[in-house]
Amino acid sequence: MNYDWDWCEAYGDHPLERWLKELPQQVERVWREQTHGDIHKWREALARLPDIPVSKVDFRSAKVQAGEMADCDDPTRSQIVDALQQLHPWRKGPYRICGIDVDTEWRSDLKWDRLVEQISPLKNRTVLDVGCGNGYHLWRIHGEGAMRVIGIDPTQLFNMQFEAFKHFLGNGYPVHLFPLGIEDLPAELKAFDTVFSMGVFYHRQSPFSHLTELMGALRKEGELVLETLVIEGGDREVLVPENRYAKMRNVWFIPTVETLKGWMKRSGFSDIRLVDISTTTTDEQRSTEWMRFESLQDYLDPRNPDLTVEGYPAPRRAILVAKKGRG
Repeated sequence: MNYDWDWCEAYGDHPLERWLKELPQQVERVWREQTHGDIHKWREALARLPDIPVSKVDFRSAKVQAGEMADCDDPTRSQIVDALQQLHPWRKGPYRICGIDVDTEWRSDLKWDRLVEQISPLKNRTVLDVGCGNGYHLWRIHGEGAMRVIGIDPTQLFNMQFEAFKHFLGNGYPVHLFPLGIEDLPAELKAFDTVFSMGVFYHRQSPFSHLTELMGALRKEGELVLETLVIEGGDREVLVPENRYAKMRNVWFIPTVETLKGWMKRSGFSDIRLVDISTTTTDEQRSTEWMRFESLQDYLDPRNPDLTVEGYPAPRRAILVAKKGRG
């Protein structure tokens, strides 16, 4: 992977400097020592993407866009589709590339619409998105005027998908995705104005450790945007799945909103607000030609869609916003 590190030089007096000094070595180590078995196939797919000057980019529409139909001919579009399909499955999106609609499993724009008017304006902010997938929301954050947007996600396929979209844009955007987890950030970095953690919390074996890591990444009075699965109920109630939840192995804790607020308060967050709670529907998460595996409809009880196939409450997602305290 060819990363442009020149932008790091602008952060000599910024709290990010402590991480940026070691970041290139961290990223290089991942690609050298921990590469996925399909890495060569994915790299070949990236290499087959044609170089096309695009006439339009759009980071504020539901389908994040690079290029228009008129930017290339039909054979070239077929070449692009073939290359992008080698990066299947596409989970987060949607994208539009030179007239090609990449109809991803998740309509991630719907989640964005539920939160964007409820959080602090992102203009001129330095933003971290933890577990960001292929970076769809990184581009939406950039579209709101953020100064620098950094995403981290250890799934190498998602990093490749990000690079595929970025291929049509070039390096002129302050948007980055690295194959790392939040544990790879220095403790108490205190560098970001806004930190997003969306669809990550329930995958962490220690919810308090994750909240501590998120707190440490934020500057004083910075803002956390936390989106996660929740159940209905009162304070101190939490679902701990016996084995799988909606066919997922790695779901550890699903609290009620009140329980989650208590955990956040105990972790040092203040001004905690619930800004949205929604039941996930098959309009928002579904199989498509760009994600041909099982999806939400296969995770629900066919006799009762209010339950998962395991008999647990069907997925409900809450978005909470909170501030890092002054201390």
